[in-house]
Amino acid sequence: MRFGSIIVIVALCSFTAYYIYEPIPEEIEERWKLMLTNSFFRSLSHLADLSELLGLKDYMGVMYFITLAEKVVPESDEHIEVTEETFDGVEVVLYQPKQTGGDTELSRAVIYLHGGGWCLGSSRMSPYDLLARTLVAELDAVVLSVEYRLAPAHHFPVPYEDVYRVVKHFLQKGVLAKYSVDPGRIAVSGDSAGGNLAAAVSQQLQKDPGQQVHLKAQALIYPVLQALDLNTPSYQQNQDMPILPRTLMVRFWSEYFTSDKALFRAMMANTHNNPESSSLLKFVNWSAFLPETYHRKYNYSAPAVVQGVGGEGVGMEGLAQSLADPRASPLLVPDSALRSLPKAYILTCEYDVLRDDGIMYVTRLRSAGVEVTHEHYDTGFHGGLMFTVWPTDFLIARRMTNNYIKWLEENL
Repeated sequence: MRFGSIIVIVALCSFTAYYIYEPIPEEIEERWKLMLTNSFFRSLSHLADLSELLGLKDYMGVMYFITLAEKVVPESDEHIEVTEETFDGVEVVLYQPKQTGGDTELSRAVIYLHGGGWCLGSSRMSPYDLLARTLVAELDAVVLSVEYRLAPAHHFPVPYEDVYRVVKHFLQKGVLAKYSVDPGRIAVSGDSAGGNLAAAVSQQLQKDPGQQVHLKAQALIYPVLQALDLNTPSYQQNQDMPILPRTLMVRFWSEYFTSDKALFRAMMANTHNNPESSSLLKFVNWSAFLPETYHRKYNYSAPAVVQGVGGEGVGMEGLAQSLADPRASPLLVPDSALRSLPKAYILTCEYDVLRDDGIMYVTRLRSAGVEVTHEHYDTGFHGGLMFTVWPTDFLIARRMTNNYIKWLEENL
């Protein structure tokens, strides 16, 4: 074998090893499967960076391939009726158990909001379609999956407003009657950015004096809940973890608010807070709201406060308001705004930058007197619930799904 061929083989092996192998904690199950799965995400992310650098297509435009690759056409089967409809101008996918002759009993309902950092994802992806069908089958429930508009084409508050309009429309007594839904047994739920939207909607609904039908429960799966401190212990500990490294989560946050890259750079340095948002830092002070066991080796340091962030295109006044808006960061409310919220299920994962967001919300909700079930996965990683479809099917996804459905069965 020629020396040049050996060099090429060694280079290819090294290149492959770089993309596949990475230090993943021993505690995580099916580590090699996670390494292989993440190698695809990392490769696509590098391609997206290059594409944006060359001016071919923006980063999120390339990353959207993940959504397209898992798109399905939701179809009815012998047990479930699936329809695609429009609620107050927003697309939804509605899953209903097929009624048997003489069946007049009302069903419970789950309003589900997909994840994807407000920039990716779809209710029509195969893992979400499978989850919706499982919820219908196991709970005999109506499932409403919302196809809200995405950033960066539609910045905050558009995705939130889409979701809120759908929920308000669905909670009308006439609409619930049309779909045979029990008005006293409705939950809102979502994962990651969907968990953020679910928490925000739960808070805003209770502020509406005209709201007649109220949610019975909220189920938040590794939710993202605050944009003010992106240097919590979990952000530091898990900054290079698979699926959602800190850089990607920060990019999601910045793209949710603006396409100006100056905000991304400021958020990466945790120097994006302004005088308006700084007064709310007390609500996300992890040294006060995280149990000691999660502090680890990290010491609290309040994020820096600056007068302005970004460049000409950001719109400083609007950005300052967005950072301080609880519709974007549900943790930014006093205890008085939490007391009347519905009972909550919050799932967190040890190896997830968003771990501390969820745990702080658990602490704050409990302090406000809200009934909370906190399920923490010591071997869990972000996005785990969605890895249910071959070849990226993980054992932990089954456990998460089973425990989540069990809670809904008992509390909805």
